[in-house]
Amino acid sequence: MLFPDARILVFAKAPLPGHSKTRLIPALGEQGAADLHERLVKRTLITATEAALCPVELWCAGDMNHPFFRQCQAQFSIPLQQQRGADLGELMANALESALAHCRYAILIGTDCPATTADDLQAAFTALAQGNDCVLRPAEDGGYVLIGLSKPNHFIFQDIHWGSDKVMQATRERLKAIQWRWHELDTIWDLDRPIDLARLESLEFPL
Repeated sequence: MLFPDARILVFAKAPLPGHSKTRLIPALGEQGAADLHERLVKRTLITATEAALCPVELWCAGDMNHPFFRQCQAQFSIPLQQQRGADLGELMANALESALAHCRYAILIGTDCPATTADDLQAAFTALAQGNDCVLRPAEDGGYVLIGLSKPNHFIFQDIHWGSDKVMQATRERLKAIQWRWHELDTIWDLDRPIDLARLESLEFPL
C-alpha cells in the first residue's frame, strides 16, 4: 500500500427498486435502475480495492445489515460503516471526521462515476500528501465526484444545495473563506441521467 495511513470511503445505498438511480427509471425501469446501481457499487469497490493504495471502507445508507452490504463486505473483505447525518453534507462531514480521527488522509467517493480509475485515486492522495488541505474532482454537472481531506471541517459541507449545479462553486467559496489550500483533478462525468447511459459503452460496461 502506498498510503497505509489513509482511507478510501465509498458511500453507497442498497440497490432497492424504486429508490436507486431514480432519474434513470424512465429509461431502465425500477428494477433495471436498481440492477445498474448494484453493478456501479461493485465496480467502484473493485476499483478502490484493486488499487491497493490504502484500506477501503463501505459507508452504508440505511440498514447496514442489508444482504447486499453484507455480500460486499464478504466479497471485498472490507469493513462496513453506518452513514449518519440529516443531509448529504452532514453525512459526508461526519464520515470524513470519523476516518480522520484514525488516519492522516481520507478520500470519499460515491458510486456514480464508473470512469474513475486507480490512477485517479492515487492522484488524489498525492495531492494531499503534497500539502493540500483538500482535493476535489469536479463533475460536469456542477457537483463533484470525489473529495479528500487531511483534516476535518464541517463548514465546507454546510448550507450547500446538494443536487444543484452550484455545489462545486459553493464548495470553492467555503474553501477560500477558511483559507485552505486545495487541488482539483480533471473534471469528469457521472452517471445520473438517461443521456449519460451511452457513455457506458466506452467503458465496456454494457447495460
